[in-house]
Parts: sequence; structure tokens; C-alpha cells
Amino acid sequence: MIRMTARSALILTIASVIGVITLVWPLLLNDPGSTRVQPPFVFLALLPLVVAVVLAELAQGGLDPRALAVLGVLTAIDAVLRGVSAGTGGVELVFFLIILGGRVYGPAFGFVLGCTSLFVSALVTAGVGPWLPYQMLCSAWIGLGAGLLPRARGRKEIALLATYGVVVSYLYGLLLNLQGWPLLAGVSIPGHHEQLAFDPAASLGENLVVFLKYTLITSTTSYDTVRAITTAVAITVLGGAVLTPLRRAARRATVTGTVTGSVGESAVVGPPAGS
Repeated sequence: MIRMTARSALILTIASVIGVITLVWPLLLNDPGSTRVQPPFVFLALLPLVVAVVLAELAQGGLDPRALAVLGVLTAIDAVLRGVSAGTGGVELVFFLIILGGRVYGPAFGFVLGCTSLFVSALVTAGVGPWLPYQMLCSAWIGLGAGLLPRARGRKEIALLATYGVVVSYLYGLLLNLQGWPLLAGVSIPGHHEQLAFDPAASLGENLVVFLKYTLITSTTSYDTVRAITTAVAITVLGGAVLTPLRRAARRATVTGTVTGSVGESAVVGPPAGS
């Protein structure tokens, strides 16, 4: 796993704060003279920060080479899963492995796995575009959250992970809609007479209500629901079978670090408690 040191926690926090700001900024905009907005390109600064998480931990010796190999394997498998499902009609399998990987190897590993999985799968499926950094961050948060879930085993754990999969599937759709919605400023949506486009001149409350309506109509009742069902079914049916080899690999990829105690002894740091 990747140890959540103070340095990596700081980098993850900075990256997440940047991501949140660049996702919610349209709701804070109030410009009566504008009819269209452009997203802030400062969001691209997130990518070097994500890479810095891995480099910092490798330099510190916090990532066992076998754990690094596991990260590569899971990323490759996830890229294939996304290519197979391709999000058609909302059928999305990519979150299945991100959630299980974060659960077994910890929050920092889950964060990096979410980023690498979406990045590699975008290269494989020709899905590279301005939306990719947002997809990477939101998927990273999913893996991070999975590593922070409370302890549970057996059927309770599968139920916990499946429920988490449903919740994050809807949140993922909500956040990705927030990324693309501002580009609809001044554009009408076919089939709907009410205003569902972003209005730079509107207040926070007005835009928030319109955005929630837009999300409900365009994705919550269709793509997001199918994604949630797909993720929950995959975890329920295959979760137990996949968690076993992942935990076996986690025990073999033991992380060794130096923990200074009262007499300065060295200690072995193993897999996260939730695994």
C-alpha cells in the first residue's frame, strides 16, 4: 500500500481543495454582463500534484515494489474493464475495482488508483479531453473514500461496499455534470421548456436549483442509476472473490518503514487495518 504520511496527506489535501474549487466555481459566479463562461485552466495543476504523491512516497520508501506492481496490474485491469463497458447507457465497471483496491490497500493507494485507472483507460478508449482531469479527481476521491470506510467483514463488508458504490455513483455523476453544465450558458435543452442552462448573472441559490433539476433530468434517472446498479451488482456478486486475492497480495507486499519509539526501534508497517 501507499502509507498516508503527513507529506502525502498534505499533497492529497491540496489537490482535493484545488479540485473542489474548480468544480464549484460556477455556482459562485455572478456576472450580469456575461452570457458564457470559460473553465479555469488552473485545474491542470492538479495532475503534477497527483504525480507528486507517488514520487514523494517512492522517494521515502513508502511503496513496496510489489505494491507498485499491484498498482500497475489493477490499473491495467481497470482500463480494460472501462473499455469493455465504455459507460454505454451508464453501464460502468471501472469503479468496482477502484473501490475494492482502496478498501484493501488504503486511502492513499485508492486515490492514486482512481487517477491512474481513469488516465490509462482514457488513453485506451480515446477519451482524452478537457473533462479527463475532472474524471481523474472524482475517481480518486472514490478510491480515497473506500479506504476510509469503517471495518467490516463477510456479508456486512460486501453490503457496505455495495452501498458505498451506489452513493458514489450518483455523486460522480453530480460532480461531472457540474463540470460541463456551465458550458450550457444561454443554450436551451431540447424537450424542456423551463430554463435548465447555467446563467452567469443568476444568484447562487437560483443556479443551484437549476443545476439540481438539470442533473435529475439528464443523468440521475438514467446514466447515474444504471451506473449505481452495475457497481452494486458487481461488488455483490464478485466482491468477495476479488477481495481475497487482493488481501493475499497485500500481505505479501508488506511495507517496511522506520518507526521511532522510545528506544528508536524499527518496525514493520503492514496493510491497513480495514484490510
